[in-house]
Amino acid sequence: MKTNPGRFFEDFRLGETIRHATPRTVTTGDVALYTALYGPRFAVQSSDAFAKAIGYPASPLDDLLTFHVVFGKTVPDISLNALANLGYAEGGFHRPVYPGETLSTVSEVIGLKESSNKQTGVVYVRSTGSDSAGKTVLSYCRWVLVRKRDPEAKIAEERVPDLAKVVDPADLAHSLPPLSPEAYDLALAGSPHKFADYAAGERIDHVDGMTVEEAEHQIATRLFQNTAKVHFDAHAVKETRFGRRLIYGGHVISLARALSFNGLANAFALAGINAGRHVAPLFAGDTVYAWSEVLETAELPGRSDIGALRLRTVATKNQPCGNYPDRQGDGYDPAVILDLDYWAFMPR
Repeated sequence: MKTNPGRFFEDFRLGETIRHATPRTVTTGDVALYTALYGPRFAVQSSDAFAKAIGYPASPLDDLLTFHVVFGKTVPDISLNALANLGYAEGGFHRPVYPGETLSTVSEVIGLKESSNKQTGVVYVRSTGSDSAGKTVLSYCRWVLVRKRDPEAKIAEERVPDLAKVVDPADLAHSLPPLSPEAYDLALAGSPHKFADYAAGERIDHVDGMTVEEAEHQIATRLFQNTAKVHFDAHAVKETRFGRRLIYGGHVISLARALSFNGLANAFALAGINAGRHVAPLFAGDTVYAWSEVLETAELPGRSDIGALRLRTVATKNQPCGNYPDRQGDGYDPAVILDLDYWAFMPR
């Protein structure tokens, strides 16, 4: 058999290492298309002049563009037969990536748990994205619900990994070059609010909404070379629970991040992902809104130029966030589609 049908749950083994095809050189073309799809406006990633003035050698890629490229490599080997991407933890953005860099990805299977129905199982992996010199640019854990080929297949060993609930931002503070806060132009950045202007418990309605078109999410997912069938094959998904193509969860994360500019314009770099959950599916024609809560503020040892905000961004579909739709009992408000807990760097 020369084609790849994708792995099923019983094909995974604890501790195995998977080297993913294919390395990807990211270019300014990728940056332009990413901007066209999501509309991020963070000044450091938008302007070489702005980035160089504060201490970068050039404008880096949007951190989530790096995330998507690294993530996309894993799909044919990890989640081609997945029913859902369930969550994220222990994410770290270890160094900026610049146009012209080549990224590749390796994953380790760190957990397996068969579902009680014997039809599916949860696969836990730790994926690491590296540059052409072999230096880590991104690492994260995720877990996905994957179909079994044979419900009667026996699983050799199961384990649910113990993952950290919160990443220490001090461990990631080295990821950015030394910056010059005095050169950070607040007017050009789009907001007067710096690190000291935010406090734990504060909530921000990002106000704006973006309606997702069918063509947009198809182009975006292909841009990242994500081959998951549920995003592309309209014929195959007719028999699934929803009967239509699902929008890639990372698409929702990028939309929410872009919307968060209105209220968090100076949260210019992501540091780490503490936790993330795709609460409900998104479909073409839905409109995405978002709000954020400041969970913590953190001083960073040895960094007088930046601080870290621990943010929780909640995205909704077809419901503005003026009333901050959130958890309801053991579940969520029906409009909620994403709950993402992460650290972002901000100038002091």
